[in-house]
Amino acid sequence: MTPDQYCEDKAAQSGSSFYYSFRFLPLQTRLAITALYAFCREVDDVVDETHDENVARTTLNWWRSEIGNLYADKPQHPVTRALQPHVTRLQLPQQQLLQIIDGMEMDLTQARYNSFADLRQYCYLVASVVGLLSARIFGFSDEKTLQYAEQLGMAFQLTNIIRDVGEDARRGRIYLPVEELQRFDVPAADILGYRETDNFKALMSFQIERAEGYYREALAALPTADRKRQRAGLVMAAIYRATLEEIKQDGAQKVLNQRLSLTPIRKLWLAWKTWWFA
Repeated sequence: MTPDQYCEDKAAQSGSSFYYSFRFLPLQTRLAITALYAFCREVDDVVDETHDENVARTTLNWWRSEIGNLYADKPQHPVTRALQPHVTRLQLPQQQLLQIIDGMEMDLTQARYNSFADLRQYCYLVASVVGLLSARIFGFSDEKTLQYAEQLGMAFQLTNIIRDVGEDARRGRIYLPVEELQRFDVPAADILGYRETDNFKALMSFQIERAEGYYREALAALPTADRKRQRAGLVMAAIYRATLEEIKQDGAQKVLNQRLSLTPIRKLWLAWKTWWFA
């Protein structure tokens, strides 16, 4: 199996919205973004699938060393070998790949966030940085496109947090800020106990409204000159926003006991429509 095929398989297995957005890209761009996505999946899986914290930390430190190997032109892992042809050509910053690992590592020790400012830093590391790297892979001519990419990454991560409240609770994690739980009078015990209260619904409506704001800010920041090149991000935005709207229409409190996702056919339809009419 080639490094590129390894990354392709990793992306396909996830069923993620990211995978659907890659289908229409030119070959070299698709190979680069698929390798980046596979890297994110690898380091995320370390945290989610390794039950021993010390083993997880050791593995993440290995990945930090492997990023060093990548930029020294001696990568060992299939993912870094797949990334190798693209890091210099696209000027992908080494520090940003390391920041993604730093963000994943936060999940080993931090299961609560006191304020939205605290949560925003986590979202920046695990999502906005990915957006910034993706923007470089897709190509841009206006620096304002990086502002768009950062905001869009934040919107995606907030959508993930909203969608996965119940799933995260089963892992003992609550990403909703403590200050906001208190403001809406939602005890952590309600979330960990999957109780669909009116207060929780109001809390989630607030979270949805904030995520929608980030989508609006991101799309408003995207320069017209770069819109075509950034279409893959717009495809992801269409799929994620449709998911957020489904959650909103379905009754926001239901995320505690079910994980809503769009069907593959609907994702493909949104991808095709957005790609050709963006």
